[in-house]
Amino acid sequence: MSTTGLTPAPGTGFFRDRPAVRWGIIGCGDVTELKSGPAFNKATHSRLVAVMRRDAAKAADYARRHQVPRWCDNVDALLRDPEVDAVYIATPPDAHLDCALQVAAAGKPAYLEKPMARNTTECDAILSAFAARQLPLFVAYYRRRLPRFLLVRDALARGTIGTVTGITYCQTAPFHRRDSAWRTDVTRAGAGHLLDLGSHTVDLIDFLFGPLEHVTGSAANLASPYLAEDVAAMAFTAGGIPGTATWNFASDVAGESLRIYGTAGRIDFAVFEPGPVVIETSAGVQRLDCPHPENVQLPLIQSVVDDLRGVAPCPSTGTSARRASAVLDRVLNAYYGGRDDAFWTRPATWPGRRG
Repeated sequence: MSTTGLTPAPGTGFFRDRPAVRWGIIGCGDVTELKSGPAFNKATHSRLVAVMRRDAAKAADYARRHQVPRWCDNVDALLRDPEVDAVYIATPPDAHLDCALQVAAAGKPAYLEKPMARNTTECDAILSAFAARQLPLFVAYYRRRLPRFLLVRDALARGTIGTVTGITYCQTAPFHRRDSAWRTDVTRAGAGHLLDLGSHTVDLIDFLFGPLEHVTGSAANLASPYLAEDVAAMAFTAGGIPGTATWNFASDVAGESLRIYGTAGRIDFAVFEPGPVVIETSAGVQRLDCPHPENVQLPLIQSVVDDLRGVAPCPSTGTSARRASAVLDRVLNAYYGGRDDAFWTRPATWPGRRG
């Protein structure tokens, strides 16, 4: 059953009376080493109390290095821990659905890595489980709270470039030459780099302008040894503003730019690279540096904790994250011959498959 538009119960105040939200991590791999894991102890009113990884030795090593009191090697043990209030699911996407359903059944709020799942169908199953238990669900689209992108949003709100009239995005990278591990294994990732990286861009545009609508697009594999797509393009509107986006992960040259055009200027910045935000108007050109924090997910994790403690709502929820997945499912639909089912089990039938 489709749950389009289904919103989980509000999370604000779920742990209103707790002095701190106590976290457990499922899947303490690379993404948790610097981007996210340490942030659970750096955020105010937040503590990381347990971690889980199927490799017990690696779980124990992570707990030792990050001063986490407890570790385990199975999900059930983590969820039975009475001191774990909420759970961060940091596995690859193929495990998101099963882990999220287990967390919901245990009655605990979740912070889920992006992309939310391998397709919108799995997103809907996750949303339904958390809504049924009236549990908060958040997703790690952390750019929604990074100062760099809040600067862009504030400039738009002030009318710095007048009325916005267009949005263009382009990303190129030579990923056809490197081992991308699970990120191009469609069974594990749900697609290729488009879902892994492009979902950040789609979500950011959603954050700045509103949900993407009138989405059309296509994808192909032109040069890469893996079966997933390596190029894609889409057209859309967001807040009534027309936009285009292209991704080429089989390019000899790496580069990236999100440009916002207005009647009185333009804003140019990268979604992933650390260069300045460039604002160009009749008054001249401003180059604004706004470096990320050491733990890039810290501002969003703080927002999740604040939401759970009733301070303020978090801007990245299961509902907003589902929209990014739905947009990219539309772009990738023809390549995979449909994305409503377990398409990763039938690669021989993918119309876009080479060879």
